[in-house]
Amino acid sequence: MNQRYTRTAISLHWLIALGLAGAFALGVYMHDLPLSPTKLQLYSWHKWAGITLLLLILVRLAWRLTHPAPALPASMAPALRLLTHAAHGLLYLLMIAIPLSGWLMSSAKGFQTVWFGVLPLPDLLGKDAALGDLLKNVHQTLNFTLLFLVVGHAAAAFKHHFIDKDDILTRMLPDHLRKA
Repeated sequence: MNQRYTRTAISLHWLIALGLAGAFALGVYMHDLPLSPTKLQLYSWHKWAGITLLLLILVRLAWRLTHPAPALPASMAPALRLLTHAAHGLLYLLMIAIPLSGWLMSSAKGFQTVWFGVLPLPDLLGKDAALGDLLKNVHQTLNFTLLFLVVGHAAAAFKHHFIDKDDILTRMLPDHLRKA
């Protein structure tokens, strides 16, 4: 069995990781800004990023379903294997739920999402301020849950690399970052 992810999987992984970091940072930054044209533009960019990431994540998920991940090390305990699969499943679930919750929130708050300022996306809900506020809290909670999970994901990869000395981390690195 192949012990590396495909170049497509690696590219999508890192592109999505960078996109998530940028969208998260932008979301935190813009949250408490006073209402202004700049804040409205940042919200638009944040929504564009969210929809783009949702599409990339769906592509990544389709790729993953048709190109299985390399096998986990045989020495990994069954409980740890289960935890690894559960964590990856939760990562995918959150990466899909977060942009959807943002889209739902925008719809409920009466702000249509217009992808890249060109393609108006349909509102998923009718205008409802109370529901919009609830969805805002859901969106924030899901984002901080993803942040916590991503930190754990990275910590596990580093543990495998530096302590277990296996290839878990390197099989997801681009060729130019792998040791010869």
